[in-house]
Amino acid sequence: MAEINLFLIFLGSIGFDLLIGDPRFLIHPVQIIGFYIKKISDYLIHNFRKNKNILFWGGSFVAISTIGISFSLGKLIELYYVQSKNDFLSGLLIFFGLASCIATKGLISSVKEIAELIESKEINDQNKSIIKEKVQRIVSRDVRSSSIKHLLRSSTESLTENSVDGIFGPLFWIFIGIVFMKFSVFLPGPLSLGFSYKAISTLDSMIGYKYDYFRYLGFFSAKIEDIFTFIPSRLVLITLPLVSDKVNEYISIIKNSYLDGRKYDSPNAGISEAIFAYISGIKLGGKSKYKNKIIEKPIINATGDYCNQEKIKLICQLILRLQLLWIIIFVLIFSIVSNLI
Repeated sequence: MAEINLFLIFLGSIGFDLLIGDPRFLIHPVQIIGFYIKKISDYLIHNFRKNKNILFWGGSFVAISTIGISFSLGKLIELYYVQSKNDFLSGLLIFFGLASCIATKGLISSVKEIAELIESKEINDQNKSIIKEKVQRIVSRDVRSSSIKHLLRSSTESLTENSVDGIFGPLFWIFIGIVFMKFSVFLPGPLSLGFSYKAISTLDSMIGYKYDYFRYLGFFSAKIEDIFTFIPSRLVLITLPLVSDKVNEYISIIKNSYLDGRKYDSPNAGISEAIFAYISGIKLGGKSKYKNKIIEKPIINATGDYCNQEKIKLICQLILRLQLLWIIIFVLIFSIVSNLI
């Protein structure tokens, strides 16, 4: 019975995120996780930035401790909820906790806002500065000297890559946790896996870079994020065409997306970007500035169009459609598993 209630809470949390997003009156778990990661990372960088071994082991400690604390907190709340026979307060904590793991409204709203500002306002120095500031909040690259075309591409690449990290990755692991708890309450559950994946994603976004001292400090964080995002990114690859108007090109789109996506250093980011690029008909990749270094990313869908507001709107629609498809699949799988056990 508890797992059925957890599944209903899960569905409710998805709806809450779509309608409300992250409530401002609540402290977001990412803020707490981010504070912890930053404090220890800053200490290691400030004192040991030239010592590769200390950076590596220190970064590994940051990653393991962050994930361990996040998992343990989620598991304790789950155990209390089940053992207290569906206590309302702990159920509410699970509800808001799961909603905080999913970032559909926040991600889509931020990128749509950028696209609308670019398309609807006269581009003068003041407006361009505002747009750059908003883009910088959602990307790790340096966009201070970027053109409008590059700002649109940066926003689109962030949207397509983070749709897995911020939406479909959490949905996948939360659902796996619900299924696990049908077998035993002591297995990882939805909140413990949801919090763990959020911690992994936050670690990667804060220290999982491949330049300077981050190459060692964030090595473990980047690798574990690669592992836990591997399956969700492939599931997006094979399911996204099903909610598009290019379903009749299913095989060729998946093949081209996979071939282009695997050119990236990341085993997941390139594939996530590629499948959206081919379905929406846009070109991604190219030069980007990180710190003071220019990085040339492989081109995805070389014959595609440049990013614009309409393409971004289409990608947002595709994300929402795919989320609905995944919910339907989750309901079907949960019903089948429930009948078998």
